[in-house]
Amino acid sequence: MKKKGVLILDKERISYKLRRMAYEIWERNCDEKEITLLGIEQGGKIVADNLCEILKEISPLKIVCIPLQVNKKKPLNQVLDFKENLHGRSVILVDDVVNSGKTMIYSLHSILSYDLKKLMVAVLVDRKHKLFPIASDIVGHSVATTIQDHIEVETKGNEIIAVYLE
Repeated sequence: MKKKGVLILDKERISYKLRRMAYEIWERNCDEKEITLLGIEQGGKIVADNLCEILKEISPLKIVCIPLQVNKKKPLNQVLDFKENLHGRSVILVDDVVNSGKTMIYSLHSILSYDLKKLMVAVLVDRKHKLFPIASDIVGHSVATTIQDHIEVETKGNEIIAVYLE
């Protein structure tokens, strides 16, 4: 069994952070009738699905949750693979962790071909050592790390179990 790093968020803390993030999304989008959550596959989609469920519980907003696949080896060759038209929509790009910022910036690049009404970035864990200029609008937990550190999000199905610093 692989040794896990230092536990920084347990299941209870994650639940609290997700609920707080959902309330912040609602507060910042209270004038909207509908918002679209784009969850970056794999972990971002799980975070987006969890936020979607909480938002449906606490707000009158219509929530559309769409997975976004990112080719991390060749991000410029990325083709958006969903049928939703994002023109005129309020979109929140969601990921589990912003490490270097590369995945997030190329994801933004791919969706900016749409004329969006509003675009926000939401992440469960935001690292402070980024290589790309990404600023997250909604953050569950912020961690100051070294470049050598790694954040690992443990999931089971659609449930987020723990977050470790390795």
